Amino acid sequence: MEFFKCSIGGEMYGTGITEIEKGGAERAGIRIDDDEGKRSANAVHEKGFNFDDARIMRGAWRNEPNPEACKEFFRCLAICHTVLPEGEETPEKISYQAASPDEAALVSAAKNFGFFFYRRTPTTVMVRESHVERMGSIQDVPYEILNVLEFNSTRKRQSVVCRFTNGRLVLYCKGADNVVYERLADGNHDMKKISREHLEQFGSAGLRTLCLAYRDLSREQYESWNEKFVQAKSSLRDRDKKLDEVAELIEKDLILVGCTAIEDKLQEGVPTCIETLSAAGIKIWVLTGDKMETAINIAYAACSLVNNDTKQFIISSETGAIREAEDRGDPVEIARVIKDSVKQNLKRFHEEARHSLISTPERKLALIIDGRCLMYALDPTLRVDLLGLSLSCHSVICCRVSPLQKAQVTSLVRKGAEKITLSIGDGANDVSMIQAAHVGIGISGQEGMQAVMASDFAIAQFRFLTDLLLVHGRWSYLRLCKVITYFFYKNLTFTLTQFWFTFQTGFSGQRFYDDWFQSLYNVIFTALPVIIVGLFDKDVSASLSKKYPQLYKEGIRNSFFKWRVIAVWGFFAFYQSIVFFYFTAAASRHGQGSSGKILGLWDVSTMAFTCVVVTVNLRLLMACNSITRWHYISVAGSIVAWFMFIFIYSAIMTSFDRQENVYFVIYVLMSTFFFYLTIVLVPIIALFGDFLYLSIQRWLFPYDYQIIQEQHKDEPHEYSRVPLPETSHLSPEEARSYMISMLPRESSKHTGFAFDSPGYESFFASQQGIGVPHKPWDVARRASMKPQRAGKS
Repeated sequence: MEFFKCSIGGEMYGTGITEIEKGGAERAGIRIDDDEGKRSANAVHEKGFNFDDARIMRGAWRNEPNPEACKEFFRCLAICHTVLPEGEETPEKISYQAASPDEAALVSAAKNFGFFFYRRTPTTVMVRESHVERMGSIQDVPYEILNVLEFNSTRKRQSVVCRFTNGRLVLYCKGADNVVYERLADGNHDMKKISREHLEQFGSAGLRTLCLAYRDLSREQYESWNEKFVQAKSSLRDRDKKLDEVAELIEKDLILVGCTAIEDKLQEGVPTCIETLSAAGIKIWVLTGDKMETAINIAYAACSLVNNDTKQFIISSETGAIREAEDRGDPVEIARVIKDSVKQNLKRFHEEARHSLISTPERKLALIIDGRCLMYALDPTLRVDLLGLSLSCHSVICCRVSPLQKAQVTSLVRKGAEKITLSIGDGANDVSMIQAAHVGIGISGQEGMQAVMASDFAIAQFRFLTDLLLVHGRWSYLRLCKVITYFFYKNLTFTLTQFWFTFQTGFSGQRFYDDWFQSLYNVIFTALPVIIVGLFDKDVSASLSKKYPQLYKEGIRNSFFKWRVIAVWGFFAFYQSIVFFYFTAAASRHGQGSSGKILGLWDVSTMAFTCVVVTVNLRLLMACNSITRWHYISVAGSIVAWFMFIFIYSAIMTSFDRQENVYFVIYVLMSTFFFYLTIVLVPIIALFGDFLYLSIQRWLFPYDYQIIQEQHKDEPHEYSRVPLPETSHLSPEEARSYMISMLPRESSKHTGFAFDSPGYESFFASQQGIGVPHKPWDVARRASMKPQRAGKS
């Protein structure tokens, strides 16, 4: 947040071009020369302040046509806030702790304009004013703070009642333009008109605007109002509501002094991230408190949500008919006019959207609506039309909305359209929206930690949403689908094998497997491989997942968890259970042990169970997209665990003579060649159908990720070491520079969050024998490496 421009007394101040304007010019094919970005000698650029205009810097505002308006403007910035100063009371070393970064930016602007706020007590604000009495004069002025009418999402404004040293009582107010304009005194229409034009220009440049106003109070007016304020503040019921009602009594007949324009710079990689998510089939809605012009230009120039070919459906309260109703001042008529206008626009735009989707389906549609119209559009009688129009559009932009409206829109999509919703925000005003969505993501930034504390996931920057959704979210979906369907398959296979046995026993209740076999089947013999798959399975690498965002659409279509997929797993479970039971039962009908005895029930069941364990574990390997040594270890370990168990179990039960059904079973089976032939042939026959199906499916009806796998099957793994080219022809200095360029680089200043960690250039360079400047974080690395090197030497 940086103070960039302002308008005082109908005069615009500040030069420079915002990033939004640059982006819009580039998209329009207009080249911006670097000379336009040059700054004058009076320009100041520090945290929260990036302003360049010599007309009001260093006391030059005294020579402007409206010095009194400038003075009130700067005092409003320096007094109307809840900022706490920290550090030394000097402009160079002081720091401000504010509830929001834009409030800190406004106080920082007042400091640079010569109204330095440096101390706060419970009842006083100290401001060091420069060039007020005369050019070059500096004086410390105490302002007694009598009342603070705090900002909230409903009021959209903040006011302070203060007393000057000469006894003057003044109410300073700052807030959203539509809120402040409703409370201005009659008259001075020219300045209101000019200021509104300036607000529109600031909004078109992507700047966040606030209007500043004040009102002189008489002693009688203030004392009469203060009694009501004290009563409301001490009320135990509906305290906030009563405070808002009392504030309305004094926040009127205001005099407009100007407006501020703050540049809210987007984080690195936001446009690319939004383009990638849009390509992945994710519909992106922007719910913001900014002006409509600001939101549109940010969506156009910075977020790529709107382009030149996008058809825009704009529903705004800034129309001629609504303004005429506002001029007449009848609240009932104003509400009726706005509701009728919203109703007509929703129906008309919905028909146009349907026609556009049929005639030109490739053209993007965007709905843009402000908070005032949204309030009526969320009415139960119009909610269905709003939802239908919104779902027909590729993107939706809601401007000047309150936190409650953000939550209402999210709930409308979640419950009305039954869609999976994800909300992401970085401030306290996004908490209700985050909690209303299926998945809430908080960005830990300068807006505080409220959004992070209320979210399901926390990330450091918006661009990490690409990794969270397209990489880890997609992998998680694939793994969950595979794990769930595999659990269904292996348990159905195991159960149906016993079901076929009941036909042979006349449904007598005789069990086919030993009780311990059934108890440990899911606990030991088939547990570890599916865990490994759920942790490590990947269809494509992370880089390919982001390179081909369209792969995410398979999850949107739920391609891997449809009834068809479950039916395929169920069919092969049915087929394999028949193979396990009837093949082992029929083949062992004339089988004999080494003693000459024919094989009994427990011999057949143990043989069938062995085939089940071997087959279901091998089937999981066939379903894996990436196989590591952990997959082999888990599958082999599960099969070995079964044989170890049956050996120990048979020996223990034989010694205690408690279970005659497993008496010497495994030893009898392993003494026959028939057993070895069975555990080889039966799994092959059982898995032949799966192999045939997977082959046909991959070659004739491949999934999108399988096509990507074939395209990149010859490429090296993204984590494999890249061979370095021959550098013998380079000079030592050139070789050293090249090697340093190949080392990992620090890409972000944020640390401690998902997908964000510092680089370790000097650490990796030392492993290659290259000398580079040491970084502070390498101290711990070098210390941890000393014992290891000493041991090797």
